[in-house]
Amino acid sequence: MASEEAPDPSHPEQPVAQRGRAIPGTRSAAPRRVAMVAFPSVQLLDVVGPLEVLAAAGDAAARRRARDRESSSAPPPAYTIEIVGPEPGPLRASSGLAIHVDRAYEDRPDTLDTLIVAGGIGSRTAAHDPRLQAYVRHAAARARRVCSVCTGALVLAEAGLLDGRRATTHWAFAETLAARYPAVRVDPDPIHLRDGNVWTSAGVTAGMDLALALVEEDLGREIALEVSRWMVFFLKRPGGQSQFSAPLAGQIAERDPLRELQARVVEHPEADHSVEAMAKRAGMSSRHFARVFRAEVGQSPARFVESVRVEAARRRLEDSRASIDEVAAAVGFGAAETMRRAFLRRLGVGPAAYRERFTAA
Repeated sequence: MASEEAPDPSHPEQPVAQRGRAIPGTRSAAPRRVAMVAFPSVQLLDVVGPLEVLAAAGDAAARRRARDRESSSAPPPAYTIEIVGPEPGPLRASSGLAIHVDRAYEDRPDTLDTLIVAGGIGSRTAAHDPRLQAYVRHAAARARRVCSVCTGALVLAEAGLLDGRRATTHWAFAETLAARYPAVRVDPDPIHLRDGNVWTSAGVTAGMDLALALVEEDLGREIALEVSRWMVFFLKRPGGQSQFSAPLAGQIAERDPLRELQARVVEHPEADHSVEAMAKRAGMSSRHFARVFRAEVGQSPARFVESVRVEAARRRLEDSRASIDEVAAAVGFGAAETMRRAFLRRLGVGPAAYRERFTAA
């Protein structure tokens, strides 16, 4: 039926649903209804990780509202959460553990705030399940926003919801997503990204990063920060919004002095990290240090430092209004032109263009 068709996804500026929805970013007193789509052999953390973040955010928001209210009555919850699957009852995840499904695919919502599709080894089969696809298309047309965790992007892509959009997934499946769905502009690098009202994320724990971003949009930065502190993970990862942070893209050195140097570079990219300065801190000659570092890390000290500084600059460009000159100075490049050349080498785009293209409005 026409009423069950998803909006045309070729227009990223068009909301996934337009009727009866709060404008993204506004604070709403009414509970936000969240549906998590699961399937046989789903990745358990893709399901429970984001839902635990939302539940914790709801608790934090309730405590804050209760303190601010004169009435002793309990405030409404921030989120109501349900898991949707083949049928109500136990559903076996890829780990062998079971989760409880609240609603079957055929029990389709009239209205929905957020639709999240989990990933896992069962996602390839799930992407071609007609029952699941019918649910996703119906729910997406009635949701304020649509999200995927990891290979849940395959399900959204099969439904046509990623056509014409930038999307990400687990780095190991980015080529598969791009090859199968050429209308999707696959970016394998981000932890999560947003294109219009469609959000996609990388593998497993990245779903928690995505959920925290949803919380920040819905309930504000203070609630998101409280949740990140309580659950002991970063509101913004130190490596920025990249699956390939410098310590992960290369190797972690075996020797303690080199590991400590790598950590120092990541924590203080603005400091003096010349070969001479790093060699002195490691207690080695410059030539010996450069040889040992390359052997253990897989790249020269200069390339490692540059990669860390590019990531730090990316994060500042995404999260602040600082000028290009200010960002270059803050992350250790010194001159904006030096940073521009590093961006072109590593990202194929300059800092100003990066900010314009990759910073959410």
